Amino acid sequence: DQPAPMTFFVTSVGSGNGADLGGLAGADAHCAELAKAAGSAGMTWHAYLSSVAVGGKPAVNARDRIGKGPWHNHAGALIAKDVAELHSDKVNLTKQTMLTEKGDSVNGRGDQPNTHDILTGSQLDGTATPGPDDTTCRNWTSSAEGSALVGHHDRIGGGANPTSWNSAHPSRGCSQDNLKASGGNGYYYCFAVN
Repeated sequence: DQPAPMTFFVTSVGSGNGADLGGLAGADAHCAELAKAAGSAGMTWHAYLSSVAVGGKPAVNARDRIGKGPWHNHAGALIAKDVAELHSDKVNLTKQTMLTEKGDSVNGRGDQPNTHDILTGSQLDGTATPGPDDTTCRNWTSSAEGSALVGHHDRIGGGANPTSWNSAHPSRGCSQDNLKASGGNGYYYCFAVN
């Protein structure tokens, strides 16, 4: 049997410009470029990122951007069969299953350097945060002011929800240095929507 094609990965590299990803469109394009370079063809890729309501534009929920599932990692392991399972205790997301588009593991807590903070801008249920607080580094366009909610791909660490893959705590800031200082590197999750 052929393993299931990859429909989920953690980016192996970020934008290099902190949490300025060029907005949702820029983040999606980066997912597509990484997937194509890894040999994945014929799929539409979206970043698992929320954006907040601003300037008359409505909020966007990460959970609504990623298709219906099921999703498999680079090794063919099932991550979640659908959006509900992805945001439940049944989700198969661990340090071992959170692979990059190349099939590599991502450094977690205890590794040097620790890069377990994954950008999401999302609450536990995969939705954008209400209210005026910046939880998306100005909707993924800032590498200076602001903050972003991050998850822990290895499901351990500090914060309000330390074992959450998508909503552990806010980042220290939006610059590459601030992301690195608190255990990240500007990585995020990519899902095939078709």
